[in-house]
Amino acid sequence: MAGTFKKDIFLYPADNFPDPNMIGMRKATGLIIFFLLDFYITSAQSLPVNRQLFFSNDSVIETTLTTDIKMLRHHKNKSVWQPASISIQYPGSSVISEQIGVMPRGIYRKENCDLAALMLDFKKNSSSKLSSLKKLKLVGGCQNGSSAEILLLKEYLVYKIYNFISPMGFRVRLLHVVYKDSQQKMKTYSQYAFLIEDIKDLADRNNCAEVKNKIVNTEATDRQQMNLVSLFQYMIGNTDWSVRGNHNIKLMTSRNNISKAPYPVPYDFDYAGLVNADYAVPAEDLSIKFVTERLYRGYPRNMNELQLNLEIFRQKKEVIMTYIKNFTLLNEKEKKEMTRYLDDFYRIINDKKSCQTIFIDNARTD
Repeated sequence: MAGTFKKDIFLYPADNFPDPNMIGMRKATGLIIFFLLDFYITSAQSLPVNRQLFFSNDSVIETTLTTDIKMLRHHKNKSVWQPASISIQYPGSSVISEQIGVMPRGIYRKENCDLAALMLDFKKNSSSKLSSLKKLKLVGGCQNGSSAEILLLKEYLVYKIYNFISPMGFRVRLLHVVYKDSQQKMKTYSQYAFLIEDIKDLADRNNCAEVKNKIVNTEATDRQQMNLVSLFQYMIGNTDWSVRGNHNIKLMTSRNNISKAPYPVPYDFDYAGLVNADYAVPAEDLSIKFVTERLYRGYPRNMNELQLNLEIFRQKKEVIMTYIKNFTLLNEKEKKEMTRYLDDFYRIINDKKSCQTIFIDNARTD
């Protein structure tokens, strides 16, 4: 700061040198700005993490999670909190280390994964920097290995793709997590994982409130948003969702008009064909054998309405494809498989005959 002001002083011509009092004022102003900036930086480091800003950044957060890993694995079918410590480091910042609580979650992952998906409770110390994050879902690999990590990164990308389609989607934040056993009985390992935004924050961003404990038929939801969700699920090859069954769909309603039809919000995409997990299989009552086979689970719309919704996907194609191609954590083979799968979707929606057959003639009616 001081150097900048000194340089400014000597930019004046010799016959028009400023009043000495002005120089003093400029130096004083520089000192004030310097101390204010220093105070701001120091204060920012001690303030709680802003949840909204936390999920608006794509940079990877280096994280260490230390807990009794053996207990977490062996008691994964029990919804019991256990103590843990977490250390996170934003790129270019100091490490934040705090005590939190962890608990296994996820029906399938509790039964089939080495380490179940987790719920993290940051509220253990209400005055901590991370307490503002409250409780968040952590999605990690089903197994410890590179193949499970690839599936995790693909699912992360599905969330990001939907963020391009609609603002009514969960934001996610990617972490690189080192898992340490507090009892030193299990080997330390690392893997990518991601945190999912809380439904309250998603609703707040859209001036909405979550609809809880209510059964809603698919056609009783907001028609425009339901169209987008149904087409998106077809785009990624996902049939593992149900509005009426409250399965992998959250509902929220407008705060300005609570009588308005609720908006559906999709989540949990590991059964999508775009991810193509080895454990993912379609429901037995569906007409497909593999999750990579697309099946439209939306209701019929007229062609004009359908094309208006499909235009949103067409307009977002370039940004979606570019995001995948620039995602450096997947190899070229994996990225090409994803873009080819999406290219097939765009080929379908650009053919009116296919649109008529898939989205109107063969759409669900039950």
